[in-house]
Amino acid sequence: MQISEVRELKIDELQKELENQERSLMNLRFRGATMQLSDFTEIRKTRRTIARINTVLREREIVEEMSVSEGQVN
Repeated sequence: MQISEVRELKIDELQKELENQERSLMNLRFRGATMQLSDFTEIRKTRRTIARINTVLREREIVEEMSVSEGQVN
């Protein structure tokens, strides 16, 4: 999932996708530990997708905090 695709999602969709990706990462790690994983790059791709989702969630949180604080100043 590319960053542009992640940014198009709403917050509730991002949280669901984050849960799905974390579950997927856990399954990939189990498959890797039991030597059933043929493509180990899937783990890296999943970790990067999780990082992208967390980044977008944090960006939106910061923007929200800034808009609230600007509203209090004015």
